[in-house]
Formats: sequence, structure tokens, C-alpha cells
Amino acid sequence: MRHFPSDWEVCLVEAPGRGRAKRSEPFREALALTRHLREDLAPELDRPFGFFGHSMGALLAYELTNLLAAEGPSRPSWLGVSAWSPAPGPERDEPRHLLSSERLREGVARMGGIPASSLADPDQWRTVEPLFRADLGLVDTWRPDPAAPPLRAPLSVFGGQDDPGFPPERLAAWEDHAEGPVERHLLPGGHFYFVGRTGDVATRITKDVHAALSRDAQPARGPGHPGPGSADQA
Repeated sequence: MRHFPSDWEVCLVEAPGRGRAKRSEPFREALALTRHLREDLAPELDRPFGFFGHSMGALLAYELTNLLAAEGPSRPSWLGVSAWSPAPGPERDEPRHLLSSERLREGVARMGGIPASSLADPDQWRTVEPLFRADLGLVDTWRPDPAAPPLRAPLSVFGGQDDPGFPPERLAAWEDHAEGPVERHLLPGGHFYFVGRTGDVATRITKDVHAALSRDAQPARGPGHPGPGSADQA
């Protein structure tokens, strides 16, 4: 948290099945987990706030934003999404959460971000395999709500230039889901592009959040006067 302004309160959200909630059964359906997180976060939503999520976390941040928009006045001032897009990806021969144990382990290894020694250890893999299956099933069975309105909150989209699952052209589809400004940050690397450059990512987040809060403080723009958007490549 040292990379963010000292007057920010940064809260890490832990879904059931991991962290302090690792003994809880993980959710396997996105909307059910979204509603669960909404209840947990309720005490924190009485002040200006924003969401940032990576991969499955980006899906959940997006659905949380949609849920709050449908409920009423409590909306995020900013939304940051990383390495995920609501645009459909290529068809798979077999759902990832139904793969054999060995094929699932190979797929997780290709994604990166997990030490090879952990994946190679049978006991460690046996411990984390159910969580990977639950998470991948949640992501792969999610379908967008065709009635969801465009996002009104300023949106920042982060991704790795070499991420095979979410390449830049797939991330660009966020433009179709946003009513407000969209800032894109494409950084060298794959799905876990932020490893080794958390300070850079935090600086970009801080800049975009400050810009979003400044827009909140300004009079609303009329039709035909959209806010700025950009694509930024490192």
C-alpha cells in the first residue's frame, strides 16, 4: 500500500476460499459472489470509493459496479479493471474447470504468476486445485447481462501487451461498455504484467483516480461533450 497516497484507505477484498476465509467454500457463480461481496462491503460505501480488480477480480468489480448502479445512489467514482474483458473469447474445446488434473495444472502454469515449484508439488497442487476449478468455472460460465447500461464511472483498463487470453484488441472492447472516459494502460508482459512494476501501476491508478475525483467535482458535461479518453503504452 506504500505506493498509494497516505490519505487513501485501501481495502483488500478476500473472496471465500482464500486468505482469512480459506476454510469457506468458494463460490462458483459470479452473481452469487457479487451479492455476497456487496453485503460485506456495505459499511465502506458511505464515502467516495472506487474498485480495482485483476482477472476474475475485474469481472467481480464490473458486476459490483452494475449492481450498485441498479440499486441507487451508491456508485463508485472510478473503476479499474485489469487483464479481463466482457468481450467473448475464442471457443474452448472443453471448459477449463472440467479438465483433467494434469491438463488443468498445465493450463495454470501457462498463465504464469504461480511458482513452478508449487505446481510441481503434489500436496500443494491438491490443496489449490479445487479453488482453481471454482474460479475458472465462475469466469467461464459468466455471461453479460444484455440489459446492463453502459458504465458511467470513469474507467481505467490495464493489461499486458503479450497476454494471450486478453490481448489489446480484446481489452479495447471496453469502449463498447462505457459511457464515460476510458483510459487504457498496456504494459510489457503477459497476464501478470504487474510483477516487478507495482510502483508504476500504482502511480497510474493514482493519477486516474485523482482525475476521476476532479471530474466529480466539476459541473456535469452536457450531451455532445464527452470527457477525454486515451490509450497509453509503456
